[in-house]
Amino acid sequence: MESIKGIINFISSMHPIKIVVFGYLSYIFLGWILLSLPICQSQNVAALDNLFIATSAVSTTGLATISISDSYSFLGELIVLILIQLGGIGYMTFGSFIILSRKKKFSHERAEISRTVFSLPKNFRIDKFIRSVIKFTLLIELIGTIFLFFIFRSNHTAKPLWSAVFHSISSFCTAGFSIYNNSFESFQNNFWLNLVVSILSYSGAIGFIVFVDIWRKIIGKINNITLTSKIILHTTLWLSIIGTVNIFLSEPSLNQLPQDERLIAAFFQTMTSITTVGFNTIPISKIARATMMTLTILMIIGASPSGTGGGLKSTTFSAMIGIMRSILKGESKVTFWRQEIPFERIWTAAASFCFYITFLILGTYLLTLTENMSFEHIVFEAASALGTVGLSMGITPALTHLGKLIITLLMFIGRLGPLTFGISLFLKQEIFFQEDDKDLAI
Repeated sequence: MESIKGIINFISSMHPIKIVVFGYLSYIFLGWILLSLPICQSQNVAALDNLFIATSAVSTTGLATISISDSYSFLGELIVLILIQLGGIGYMTFGSFIILSRKKKFSHERAEISRTVFSLPKNFRIDKFIRSVIKFTLLIELIGTIFLFFIFRSNHTAKPLWSAVFHSISSFCTAGFSIYNNSFESFQNNFWLNLVVSILSYSGAIGFIVFVDIWRKIIGKINNITLTSKIILHTTLWLSIIGTVNIFLSEPSLNQLPQDERLIAAFFQTMTSITTVGFNTIPISKIARATMMTLTILMIIGASPSGTGGGLKSTTFSAMIGIMRSILKGESKVTFWRQEIPFERIWTAAASFCFYITFLILGTYLLTLTENMSFEHIVFEAASALGTVGLSMGITPALTHLGKLIITLLMFIGRLGPLTFGISLFLKQEIFFQEDDKDLAI
């Protein structure tokens, strides 16, 4: 008992960032053990592949070295789905919700950990926010399941209900795991499936802060949404438009499609990259280099803070654009819509950018040492892993053991955020990033 109390006290004394790292590691380890059980497998799966899948699920990436439907039993698929759900809404969210449902108050430590997970401004009440997250998640996933069930059933898909549940959760959590070996390539021309999956993915990737903001505005608690929400919505909209137009005009494999189907395919691949959901309706291994570069850039930018997606984050990208604009104009301040961004936010954005690019370069370099594959395919794979996207040029199953371990580490770092991971390694004192409501949640 004394040793257990000692461990609990040690964990309690840790900085919130380090506890978040420990929490995700515990999820991955538990998932690895469960997936390794014979009852969860329909064919023998190597231990390294089980670790890879567990990490990919918790990090909501979707990269896979094996076929999920061919390798795991229904119980195994269920465990993968649970890991996706836990990873998607963040560490400690379910535990926090149970505490709140029993009408207990948060300790200061738990509140700070939750703020770290969701990148929340300090004026957000964490208890109300977590209740909103759980309710919103369950509602959106339920609605998505209902729509997908009718879509799959009308297409005579096997096990339409399970497929609807699995893909609804995988879409909202931007995981990109599918029980179909070709993802959604068979549904390329299905407008309704493309629409439902896109709505689910955007809902998860845009971030819970935005929806809480919009809801507070609807019920009259605030007059305007926060600056963070405005930047997220504008950045997501413009990147989606630019990416869609670019792929529509430059991807040769879409030329033989009718114009409407071509537009849908271009939009879906843009959406799947920027939300980091990782589904695909066209063979990614056959896309042109221009499209590959477009998708790589979108994967690096990624989703938004407090959401289920990964990547550099739209707010960080916007802050870096703001820095360049201010320098070109000879201004000493960075502003959006006439509101100044505090220096601390800009400093954090610059640090996030540097950490992200550093890990991307390092991961790419290590993969060039271990893998005998084209450089552009390696860069795409590394960007997909670090951005927790899950798109691949088809090289994932062919990775060496060391290559799988490198991608596993990149996925884990991507789920935490490179800056958070770096701070967890070097942190020696209390550091908190959240400031006022007007601040950006980087």
